[in-house]
Amino acid sequence: MEKPALLISRCLLGEPVRFDGAGKPLPTDILAKLTERYCLVPVCPEQLGGLPTPRPPAELQGGDGAAALVGHARVIANTGEDQTIPFVIGAHQAARTAGLHHARTALLKADSPSCGHRSIYDGRFRGLRIAGQGVTATTLAEAGLMLYDEHQLGELLAAPAN
Repeated sequence: MEKPALLISRCLLGEPVRFDGAGKPLPTDILAKLTERYCLVPVCPEQLGGLPTPRPPAELQGGDGAAALVGHARVIANTGEDQTIPFVIGAHQAARTAGLHHARTALLKADSPSCGHRSIYDGRFRGLRIAGQGVTATTLAEAGLMLYDEHQLGELLAAPAN
């Protein structure tokens, strides 16, 4: 039987795709367990949206990912540049990738303006988090995917693989 697909943030695989050109690799034993259960489908929404690596850090201002998707919030870099359009494009590309692979579950980077699914930074570049979802997390949730982040690995590994 074919393993189910797991959409996963590329940075969690250790790939240097984050804004600072670094990765945030999962522990090797966790990655091995995920690989046993799932066919991993790596995505980086920011890169899918056309943003370079490295790039200035960005945060959602005026709301969360749901608000950004309807034009009520913006994704703004610490340079003042509006990056909303690339973030939205990347979110839709990530959802398209999930659909092509029939992924029903995603493991995303916590707190990211794209991938954060329980919290995001407050938009003032102070390092403070608020409740909310990033642009990609919102898009994937609306597409029906179950979302997890790297702080929920136990829950992901305990859940039935689907």
